[in-house]
Amino acid sequence: MISDIIAIIRDYWLLLLIGQYPNGPLGGLAATLLLSILAIAFAFPVSIALALARLSNSPFLNWPVTALVYFTRGVPLLMLILWGYFLVPLITGANVPSFLTMLVTLVVYQGAFLSEVVRGGIVAVGHGQMEASRALGHSYLGAMRYVILPQALYNVIPSIISVFVATIKDTTLGYVINVPDLTFAASQINNQLLTQPFQVFFILAAVYYVICWSLSRVAIVTERRITRKRAGTASQATAKSLKLAALTDQPS
Repeated sequence: MISDIIAIIRDYWLLLLIGQYPNGPLGGLAATLLLSILAIAFAFPVSIALALARLSNSPFLNWPVTALVYFTRGVPLLMLILWGYFLVPLITGANVPSFLTMLVTLVVYQGAFLSEVVRGGIVAVGHGQMEASRALGHSYLGAMRYVILPQALYNVIPSIISVFVATIKDTTLGYVINVPDLTFAASQINNQLLTQPFQVFFILAAVYYVICWSLSRVAIVTERRITRKRAGTASQATAKSLKLAALTDQPS
């Protein structure tokens, strides 16, 4: 079996890597990574906007966005993909490429999940820093931009990486609408060989495992580094407080 796996990789590595490119659309692993990166890149600002809307005191912002987030998180991603693939051409009459359909669906879906991560990071910073920023003359948006969001986003970097890992795995569902990703390339290889489905999809699983495991390790290392930095900052603040208290208590 190992020899079969080696032979498949030797004969089809280029198809697994870039699909039919340059004789066709970019596919394979390159399309999977491109789709995942673009999805997170566009979902990130969407998630910030959704998180700020959910934290708003205005019911005209809070209620619709909350309903959108709960609806998106409660519906299977596959259903959203199929709705986008069949409903948009039905309404607009335009032939939307499957890659674009998958990208927009992932942006909406992961934006909803990521908004909860961002919202949790903002809440964790604490309301006191917002009050202090407003006391210094910042507007609400200015305080959020320059004080709250930088801290919140730094603290949730590991969670953002975890969402990116989930996005990479979610791209496999693009196969149902013929997105030429890595899963689609593996399916093409399986259709050509017919007799070695286990070997083909074992390679597919191994590639996804290596990518996702590597990113998960990055998330763990990043989280530890953030924790150490927090602990160091807290220790320095405590040391300064003790030193100031000691100087204050000295007799004149």
